[in-house]
Amino acid sequence: MSILPKPLGWKDHVRMKLWAWEKKNLPSIGHALRTAVAATASVLIARLVQMPEAYWAAIATLVVMQSTLGATLTLSIERVAATAVGASAGALEANFFGANLIAFAIAIVLIGLLSILFRLEKTAYRYASITLAIIVLIPRSSPAWAIALHRFLEVSVGIIVALAVVAVWPEHKRLSPDTAAE
Repeated sequence: MSILPKPLGWKDHVRMKLWAWEKKNLPSIGHALRTAVAATASVLIARLVQMPEAYWAAIATLVVMQSTLGATLTLSIERVAATAVGASAGALEANFFGANLIAFAIAIVLIGLLSILFRLEKTAYRYASITLAIIVLIPRSSPAWAIALHRFLEVSVGIIVALAVVAVWPEHKRLSPDTAAE
């Protein structure tokens, strides 16, 4: 008995898919339009209130856009909490340590511990860490607390717009061939 894997024949390669997808997970034209409207509205609102980096509103909208309000709401709550954690940690680190890489590494670990304490999932931990990195590692002339506050507000605008669009313009479920035949 060999512990090595069985060699693949040419038939196995022909049958192999390069990617796996399910029809229900593919974007629809409606979803694409809804996402475009939401992202554009986020940028417009952020620009109207003169947010310095309005593109973060659009990015936040794109990240949280889902098919259902329930899925979007859950992701949105985690995203707001994670952004608050990352922005707070980033402002503190940048204020006291600047762009010191050892302090940055320690802050990422501390955000992980805070994520455990606040019961934030790995996705939220990732968002908090990204927020921290944006605040700490990108050189800016403004004070760290202002950058952190702007980042939090820009992301919050994007999330609120995504929630509003998903609530007002729900995506209709696609009918499966079995359901359509009934």
